[in-house]
Amino acid sequence: MIDNIYSLGIDIGGTNTVFGLVDVNGHIIKKDSILTNSSLHPNFLFENIFSTIGNWERELDMSDIIRDIGVGVPNGNYFTGMVVSPPNLGKDWDELNLCSLIKTFKNVPVSITNDANAAALGEKYYGAAKSMTDAVVITLGTGLGSGIIVNNRILYGHDGFAGELGHLVIEPEGRKCGCGRRGCLEMYVSAKGLDYTVKEYKQRYPENNFLKNIKVKKVDGKLLDKAFDDGEKIIIDIYKYTGYMLGRGLAQIAKILSPEAFVFYGGLSNAKHRILDFAKDSMNANRSNYQKHKIKLLLSELSDGEAGIIGASYLNRLKD
Repeated sequence: MIDNIYSLGIDIGGTNTVFGLVDVNGHIIKKDSILTNSSLHPNFLFENIFSTIGNWERELDMSDIIRDIGVGVPNGNYFTGMVVSPPNLGKDWDELNLCSLIKTFKNVPVSITNDANAAALGEKYYGAAKSMTDAVVITLGTGLGSGIIVNNRILYGHDGFAGELGHLVIEPEGRKCGCGRRGCLEMYVSAKGLDYTVKEYKQRYPENNFLKNIKVKKVDGKLLDKAFDDGEKIIIDIYKYTGYMLGRGLAQIAKILSPEAFVFYGGLSNAKHRILDFAKDSMNANRSNYQKHKIKLLLSELSDGEAGIIGASYLNRLKD
C-alpha cells in the first residue's frame, strides 16, 4: 500500500462545491460535487467532503491518501489563508481562517486562493493557457471571478486580493451588487446577472409568450441556448445585451493588462459563441484601432468543473 499520493483539490462556489483527488500529472482520480449550502457554517461542508473522502479510501483500499490540500474559494487569500467578505457566501465565511479549519479535519499542508485563481492555474498548467505567459481566466458561475496570469505567474497584488474583475464598475448607477456598489460587471455577466436581465425583460415585455414560461431565479441556461439556436428573438436580444456588457468590461481589462487571451470557464460560458461572439464585437468596438482584433476569446479546454479542482491541487507544489 502506498500512502499520501494524491492532492485534494476543492473548488468552492456560491452554489456548488466540486472536489477531487489529483495525481502528480494533473489527472483526477476521483471527484464529486455537493451543494455548498453557504448559509450553514463551513464545518458542515467539510464534514460532507471528508465523509466522501473516507468512502473513497475504502473503495481504493487505501488509507491516508491525501498528501496535501488546495482550495479555491471566493475571496480566499493565498498569503494569509483567510476568507474575507466573500460576496456570494454566508456570514460564517467572513473573516474565516480556512486553512486552520481544514486542518482540524486533515492535518496536512493546506493552501487556499481565490476560486478564479485556482481555475487560472488549472488552465495555465493543463488547459487553454498552457502555452501563454499572459492571460486572464474568467469564471462565470454564481458571480464573475477572474485569475490573472502575468509572466507565467498568478497576479496576487501586495495584499493577495488582486484580480477582482467581477467588481469592475461598467455601469455607474447600475444594478446594486452584493459588494455594496452599483454597476459591477458580475451583475450583468454571471448566473445572477442573467437572472436579473431575464427579470427586467419579463417586466419590459409582459406579453412575450416565451418569457412567461421562464422562472426568474436560476434560469435554465440550456433552455435559453436552445431558444437562441431556434431563433427566439427575445433570447437573442438577452444574449446580445449580456455579451455587450461583457465586452465593455473586457475592453477595460485589456487596456491595462493586454493579455494574449481571455479564457472562459464555468456556468454561463457554456453558452459559448452565443454570448462570446457579441462580447468580442463589443470588446473591439470599445478599444483603440491599433488594439483591435489582437486578443483571443477562448473556452476552457478542461472538462466542466475540473479547472478549479486541478488548479487548487497545484497550490502546494508552488510552495515547494
